[in-house]
Amino acid sequence: MAEQATAGRSSKDLRKVLVPLALAQFICSFAGSNMNVMITDMSRDLDTTVQGIQVAITIFLLVMAALMIPGGKLTDRYGRKRLLIAGLIVYGVGAVLSAVAPGLGVLILGNSILEGVGTAMLIPPVYILTTLLFTNVTSRARAFGAISASAGLGAAAGPLIGGVIASAISWRAAFVFQALVIVVIVVLSRNVEDPLPPDPTRSFDVLGAVLSAGGLILIVSGTLAADDNVWLMLALIVLGALVLTWFFLHVRAVERAGGEPLLSTSLFRNRTANLGMVTQNIQWLMLIGTSFTVAAYLQVVRGYGPIQTGVIFTAATVGVLISSLAAQRLAQRRAQRTLIIAGFVLTIAGIGIFLAMVGRHPGVWAFAPGLLVVGLGIGVMLTPSVNVVQSSFREEQQGEISGLSRSVSNLGSSLGTAIAGTILVAGLTSHTYGLALAVLAGIGVVGLVAATFLPHSPAPENARAA
Repeated sequence: MAEQATAGRSSKDLRKVLVPLALAQFICSFAGSNMNVMITDMSRDLDTTVQGIQVAITIFLLVMAALMIPGGKLTDRYGRKRLLIAGLIVYGVGAVLSAVAPGLGVLILGNSILEGVGTAMLIPPVYILTTLLFTNVTSRARAFGAISASAGLGAAAGPLIGGVIASAISWRAAFVFQALVIVVIVVLSRNVEDPLPPDPTRSFDVLGAVLSAGGLILIVSGTLAADDNVWLMLALIVLGALVLTWFFLHVRAVERAGGEPLLSTSLFRNRTANLGMVTQNIQWLMLIGTSFTVAAYLQVVRGYGPIQTGVIFTAATVGVLISSLAAQRLAQRRAQRTLIIAGFVLTIAGIGIFLAMVGRHPGVWAFAPGLLVVGLGIGVMLTPSVNVVQSSFREEQQGEISGLSRSVSNLGSSLGTAIAGTILVAGLTSHTYGLALAVLAGIGVVGLVAATFLPHSPAPENARAA
């Protein structure tokens, strides 16, 4: 970054700030996918089932999604750096607890609850600080590119790194690895300075936080219940929709009374941001859902171990890395809308290639082409989707939109695991895995259609004003 990105701070200083922020996003994304290659080992050691581990993974993603909006709002009251450090500490405690878990219950407490809460506390500050510190449009795009690349690489490389650690030592060591990375991030975060002072007088909408979290939890829980009871699934989803409706009515009532709700209704009147969040949700749904499905297939059907499964996922990691490294050059030559559309086309095509190749060829090499194309597609569209949303709002709304945007993305991750897991549990055969991937590709078509309605301009005008 050759230019001064913000007053009083050099480009070198800002690069030092960006390292811990990007690393924080990397480890949180890593946590969402690394367990996929350890399903059989963990279920055996913890005396549970594949479905039990799937539930733990889904709860982790769900807790993040449910609490990300309140986490974003709390940054205004307690400060962005303070909440970042607190979230890292909570996450680290959860990782240590997961490493020594004697059973599924403690694993859920450490990994699903504490790591999920810690992530919901630390991720909104990552995006808010990036927006506030990198005020130049070009430098901000580069910073978001680095953070989005870290997110994609964490999710894509999670199976490989987790597989290597689990095979060389134990699956428990993968959680020790996370705790050690957290310590490094805390040390590096000394360079981070909050450009805005906290405001302890800011109100916090407790009822809104409860309603938003409850509605999201009910909807994903309903998806998980599909394999047990269809009527229970429908009841939970309908109840979740009603709770979210109550949440929006509550928000409007608070605003009309002159109060400060958890989310401003103005966030939902920005058409570009709404479409961008739809694409974010479906991107993560496809990435995490595909990762879970393929990892489960390799271990349950093919009988591969963690390291073999992780090595096969290297193709997806390479794809994300290549497209992420090219993100800045692509952003200079193509509109964000074009990149998001291209990303969806590549990801859907990658799933199709995967199904065609693996179905006809039993060799390990048949997995690589499809996973590579999926990785390329995800890497191409992650950065522009984030930039479209974050740059659509001014500084005073960054806490709200960061929490909402990350909540939408993590809801996609939890739905990806829930949808794929529900289909797989219905019948663990090779045909069921193909059906799960086909469903994920079909959902990707919805994201593709949403992307076509994004504006052709590289960024909204109010982003430049901000």
